[in-house]
Amino acid sequence: VQADGTDGNCVTFVLHDEDHTLGNSLRYMVMKNPDVEFCGYCITHPSESKINFRIQTRGTLPAVEPFRKGLNDLMGVCQHVLNTFERSMKEYRAQR
Repeated sequence: VQADGTDGNCVTFVLHDEDHTLGNSLRYMVMKNPDVEFCGYCITHPSESKINFRIQTRGTLPAVEPFRKGLNDLMGVCQHVLNTFERSMKEYRAQR
């Protein structure tokens, strides 16, 4: 991850070796934060596996904070989905 921005409240993070899978889900998680004014991403070029992920906050909160929180929240959601899937598979195998 690289970060570019002159102001700490508006930063573009460059995520290497990622695509829409992470970009769209992370954008959703970051936009749930009421302190975030804008969050968006773009794929630089179809032949490059790189995302420009931009966050702009409303006040004094630095953009890296909602970025970090969004990543942690997304990991929590993914862990919950994995745990639910594994529990369901265990119950299914027990019934057979």
